[in-house]
Amino acid sequence: MKRDLSDFDLTNIVVGAVVGSDIYIASAITAGLIGPFSIVVWIVAGAAATVLAMIFAYSSYYVPRVGGSFAFVSTAFDDFYGFLAGWSMWIAEVLSLPVFALTFANYLQYFIPLNSPQQLLVKGAFLFGLTSVNIFGVKAAGRLNDVLTIIKLSPLLLIVIFGIGSFLYNPSGLVSNYTPLLPAGLGNFGTALVLVFWAYVGFELGTLPAAEVKDPKRTIPKALIAGMSIVTVFYLSTNFVIFGTVSSPRLTQTLVPLVLVGSALLGTTGAIIISADALVSVSGSDESGMLGTSRLAYAMSIDGLFPKAFSRVHPRFKTPYIALIVQGVLAWALSAFSGLPGLISFSVFNLAFSFLLVSLSFFVLKKRGEKGLHGQRVLPWLGVGICLYLLYSTSFFDKIAGAVLILVGVPLYIYFSPKVEANDLKSLFTSEEAVLARNLQRRNRFLANLVRLMARAYRRLK
Repeated sequence: MKRDLSDFDLTNIVVGAVVGSDIYIASAITAGLIGPFSIVVWIVAGAAATVLAMIFAYSSYYVPRVGGSFAFVSTAFDDFYGFLAGWSMWIAEVLSLPVFALTFANYLQYFIPLNSPQQLLVKGAFLFGLTSVNIFGVKAAGRLNDVLTIIKLSPLLLIVIFGIGSFLYNPSGLVSNYTPLLPAGLGNFGTALVLVFWAYVGFELGTLPAAEVKDPKRTIPKALIAGMSIVTVFYLSTNFVIFGTVSSPRLTQTLVPLVLVGSALLGTTGAIIISADALVSVSGSDESGMLGTSRLAYAMSIDGLFPKAFSRVHPRFKTPYIALIVQGVLAWALSAFSGLPGLISFSVFNLAFSFLLVSLSFFVLKKRGEKGLHGQRVLPWLGVGICLYLLYSTSFFDKIAGAVLILVGVPLYIYFSPKVEANDLKSLFTSEEAVLARNLQRRNRFLANLVRLMARAYRRLK
């Protein structure tokens, strides 16, 4: 495939993949779970996501290959564990795509009321429109994402500026909305952390299209670190304003919390700006997600661990169009039958499992004394602890269903991998290079045995 993505493009893909529907819905969900204390949860989740992003960044330095978690784990261990990492991540990423379609339909209804059939049509147009852009080429997708990312951050910055200004003018409103800070106690901390952590997820997509990135060994770590820094600043400042502007009880009663915030700060104009920005933001995030997820399926397919159709590249646009179409259809089907919290929690379970394998693989990949990669020794330990806590904090249903779905991948691996191994074995014994290598090995063994016998005879004579 073509190497058309620059470091600026990839940074925007990371930011675009992370900042999407989550910032527009998560505050309403966590407000009911843990109240204004959610701002602390955003800090903790951001720190955890940054640790995992650093592990991905360093792993991509050592393994600058297409496929992300699949490539890292396969290199460190073998294809079976790499398949499990890639399979669980692919499930999680496909599950996240309909979340954006659902959020897009919710915010669109601020402008146009929609009944159920109309919502389904809107979700389909949304998903397949972005699928088409990705099929037309990675350069076109990257440029569209650049534009969408810049547009989506501007209104959030506006909200932050006006919000902080209102707090300085009327600090009593800020204090009132943050009181009580923890109305329901810490019983739902783990559940809230799972939901907020999903808001930071998306950084892993920056490692997936490595074959289409210019100078991936330098560009991918740089883009991941820059992207996560931008995201963390925007998330914390935006949520500080959200919980300081609107009370938690009001936030729990809406599907579009930022419309309430925009309306409170800027009236009807603010609500219109935020609703329009939500549509752009969700589009940018889903576009980034589609790009990265299709490259993961492509990488697993060319290694023979996924159906061969997923590695088909469009003859003109040089993109994995079958993988893009399949994930678009699956996302549309899921958007018709699933709710937001369930999709998010189940997605986090599968992501946490994949991240756990990546953290374990980093123990093998890291090299001592590598310059400029600070914290290599402690990062994998922190990553393993974070992933285990996330797995523990998901619901009982997510644990059972997630484990079953991951295990479903084992028969798929067994079905696909032996054929590839048989082909590799055949080529090993029949290719001209392999025959020559075996002949050289025989000669080396013969000479080594001759020298060994001569040395042994000399010692006995001596």
